[in-house]
Amino acid sequence: MKLTEKKRKDILDAAIQEFREQGFPAARVNRIAELAEVSKRTLYKHFESKEVLFQAITDILLDEIAAAPRLRYHPEAPLRAQLIAAVEDYISHLTGEHYMGLNRLVLSELLRDQVLARAFFDKAALQDGPISGLIAEAMQAGALRQGEPGFAAGQLLSMVKHFLVWPQFLLGTQAGENAGSVIADCVDMFLAHYSPES
Repeated sequence: MKLTEKKRKDILDAAIQEFREQGFPAARVNRIAELAEVSKRTLYKHFESKEVLFQAITDILLDEIAAAPRLRYHPEAPLRAQLIAAVEDYISHLTGEHYMGLNRLVLSELLRDQVLARAFFDKAALQDGPISGLIAEAMQAGALRQGEPGFAAGQLLSMVKHFLVWPQFLLGTQAGENAGSVIADCVDMFLAHYSPES
């Protein structure tokens, strides 16, 4: 890693720490530079303002979502098993400590600033979720009735997130051993709704 890349990463890590501890409005650029062990001049060379720094953090969050591998539908395997495995992997990623902390940081600021929120969700809408590709291919193959794959994936994941992501995000409550049955139930409801016979 080049020195400039390392400094940029150090600044981002320091900003994440400062934003988590102080919140975005109270975060201080001086403190971020101090934590990153760089001068303010170096910080501003990489990020022209605190807002641009925060935008870079939201981009990290979106990049982590985009980095999830795109899943393919395999006609020779049961669709239910494929969806369960896909949702388990996705939820495991969302509830990981690093992602969850970053998500809390970003969403707390998006709740405060609707302009930032609009920009973030506009950018997020351009991304194709990891499960929508699998659903699109299953629809093309006739294993699911026709529909808009992104919307269908959103329906499935919204159900699962209600039980397994939001309680942990808001309350720190882990689903534990119940997670597998929650995912299976949600997949079963999804398959009943999108059955080619329905």
